[in-house]
Amino acid sequence: MLDLRGGQVVRAVRGERGRYAPIRSPLAEGSAPLPLARALLAHPACRGEAPPCLYVADLDAIVDGRPQADALRALLQALCAEHPGLRLWLDAGFDTPAAAAALRTAVTGGLPEGPAQLRPVYGSETLRDLAALDALQADPEAILSLDSRGDRPLDPSGCWQHPARWPATVVVMTLDRVGAQAGPDLVALARIRALAPGRRLIGSGGIRDEADLAAGGAAGASGWLVASALHDGRLGAPSR
Repeated sequence: MLDLRGGQVVRAVRGERGRYAPIRSPLAEGSAPLPLARALLAHPACRGEAPPCLYVADLDAIVDGRPQADALRALLQALCAEHPGLRLWLDAGFDTPAAAAALRTAVTGGLPEGPAQLRPVYGSETLRDLAALDALQADPEAILSLDSRGDRPLDPSGCWQHPARWPATVVVMTLDRVGAQAGPDLVALARIRALAPGRRLIGSGGIRDEADLAAGGAAGASGWLVASALHDGRLGAPSR
């Protein structure tokens, strides 16, 4: 997982985006996206995913409404040459499928396989309304991120209240657990699983070690978004 701000990878701190600073990681020198993305995809804890998958949060888009289209295109183009079939999950503050389609075309146009390489992630904190939620059904690549802070959903559109209208893949994003080493939010995961059985659930935030990943899997998560534990060497050993 990469958080991008101003063309650099930043380190998440409990979802308090004003505190995010350029990352310092033993996986790669500096905070440029491409070397760090390569390091994550080569990491022992991440290898084996077929096709390879990378989650990117464009914080310029989420916070300021200014997507980093050129930086995202350069990143995807370089990585696709090295990892055929790479899937990029992109959270860029989309409020409607039209906004996601426009950025997806700008980022992927002309690249092999076209827009299908990029899966748009719609955060409940930015989704415009229930009509936008319903429109996700037309895109089999669409992912819904159910964002919360603690026990409080971030949900201006009210999509948390309509689980029957959620797409097939759902991220359970507890922002105050991100970068906090607080453990995964298994309570939120269980609540979402009960509301929408049969969905593919991806957890986010709080992973400290292999035991946390195992606990997430046992609780019903198909996967978990991880960053800090990889950069801190708490999952596997870096591949250099």
